[in-house]
Amino acid sequence: MRAVVQRVDGANVVVDGETVGEIVGQGLCVLIGVTHDDTPEKAAQLSRKLWSVRILQGEKSCSDTAAPLLVISQFTLYGDARKGRRPTWNAAAPGGVAEPLVDEVVAQLRKLGAHVETGRFGADMKVSLTNDGPFTVLIEV
Repeated sequence: MRAVVQRVDGANVVVDGETVGEIVGQGLCVLIGVTHDDTPEKAAQLSRKLWSVRILQGEKSCSDTAAPLLVISQFTLYGDARKGRRPTWNAAAPGGVAEPLVDEVVAQLRKLGAHVETGRFGADMKVSLTNDGPFTVLIEV
């Protein structure tokens, strides 16, 4: 699993003109990509890392400050554009594999005590955020 994690001062995701997920104030906007060999165990590992990574102001984590997370699935994180002009998506897991694993990340975060908002899997989403820093990291498990 691969996650692009941005420290934000507010973020939201809109589908068909409707806000389906929103966090206000400091938190994390997390884009998650799933590949073929990912497992529920990797989803749990990623959840623990997201909950505890110390990238908020003052080197704090979401677990330290109860900061919210906006989690959005994004298969394009496994795109490969090394050859030609069009990326390939061969490394991205199909929706039937990816969706339950993204849901598992969200469920595990909530089990840890996190307030989690989400996008809508497979939808055409419009994501808006204010990157705080800017601060963006890549986490892979």
